Amino acid sequence: MPRTWAITADWEVLDEGSHEERSCFAALGIQARHIWLTEGQDALANRLRQAPLLSAYHLAEWLAWNWWRLRWEPRASSEDWRLSHRMSSIGHGYVWPNITIFSDGERTALIAKATTESPQSIFRYINNDAVIIPSSEFEAEVDEFLDKVLGRLESMGTNRSNLRCLWDDVLAERRDPRLARTRKFQALLGTDPDQSSDDAVARLTENAAALGIAGVEEIAADQGGAGTASIPSVAELNTIAGRYGFNALPANMVRLSDASVHAEKRSDVPAWKVGAEVARLLRRQERCDDAPIPDVQLTDMVAADARIITAQERTNADMSFALDVSGGQSKVVLRSRWHAGRRFELARLLGDRLMGMQERLYPATRAFTYRQKAQRSFAAELLSPFNAVMNMLQGDYSLEKQLDVAEHFNVSELTVRTQLVNHKILEREDLDTEAVARTG
Repeated sequence: MPRTWAITADWEVLDEGSHEERSCFAALGIQARHIWLTEGQDALANRLRQAPLLSAYHLAEWLAWNWWRLRWEPRASSEDWRLSHRMSSIGHGYVWPNITIFSDGERTALIAKATTESPQSIFRYINNDAVIIPSSEFEAEVDEFLDKVLGRLESMGTNRSNLRCLWDDVLAERRDPRLARTRKFQALLGTDPDQSSDDAVARLTENAAALGIAGVEEIAADQGGAGTASIPSVAELNTIAGRYGFNALPANMVRLSDASVHAEKRSDVPAWKVGAEVARLLRRQERCDDAPIPDVQLTDMVAADARIITAQERTNADMSFALDVSGGQSKVVLRSRWHAGRRFELARLLGDRLMGMQERLYPATRAFTYRQKAQRSFAAELLSPFNAVMNMLQGDYSLEKQLDVAEHFNVSELTVRTQLVNHKILEREDLDTEAVARTG
């Protein structure tokens, strides 16, 4: 199987610095999907280079220290997140590429941006590109690169180093199921292993034992950087569900007769495509054609209390969720106070069940995990099918026309715009999501 990405290191000579730095000075290149993300203009040599001269040791240290966060933490906007996910933060006097790395759990994004040209810069990176690779392949290549750097150190007479200690710790954590779960929780919370709150991890662990680990991981990802106080306990979720939740009967919920949607590995398919395909299958099965879905039909699909969409009482929940309780019943809590927002959130929770989740807790959060992205795409396609949206727009993509379409389908304008962006009718403002990325 061909590799989707690679970190190459051709060893060079360096006359100064620590023994580790001198041993691992290299022409260092990062290639993904046949694109050299490290390509740039070398001012000293006055030529283009695909692999600039950098410290493979410092890159390996950065990858080892941030391994859990790079592997599991989804996109966020905090300064701490940028330090752990942007290669330009490595420092040590080198001109590092402006490459950002993050994962939605299934797929990893490598986003390269050109650096600013200036008379003082000895190397200017020129590529603006985004590439998506399976997270398992990201993991495998990092492992191989770390082994290569450590092997180089040993061949140069260094058997013990900070990198060796860091990487041995990571490998030991990955082999220990309990410790690996803890480190994953910490990464989803947006913290380094030595900075996380023990109380936060303990609460997540308790929740996972009662509700299932997958749903609790979604809560952790949503709470990244917020601290322990924002993580609801099982008792708090039950209280919120009892006060604000509406009854639903999962056994009576609509089911998909076509199971082919689960045939492909999720890492091979963007989350938005998975969600949209499930929604198309459901619309076809329920003979919805291109018509808007009325409230009563939507609540019937979920087998929920018909009042759930029209209720406007504010909840104190940070997310929408369904919580299965005793007697085969479920309590559904919607966060939004707005009619279109509640329709969208209810559709997300329906999609979550249809896409194969089988636990007590079904959260719909603001995080950018694979699961949450698939939910959003399902809801958008179910409530405002792309083909029908295009037929109504008739080539007019103005905001006014998008608002008309949104009103017709009883969704937000953002939902319509997201449909157009996902299908590459409109451009995204930034290279930060998989709809514009190269995946093969």
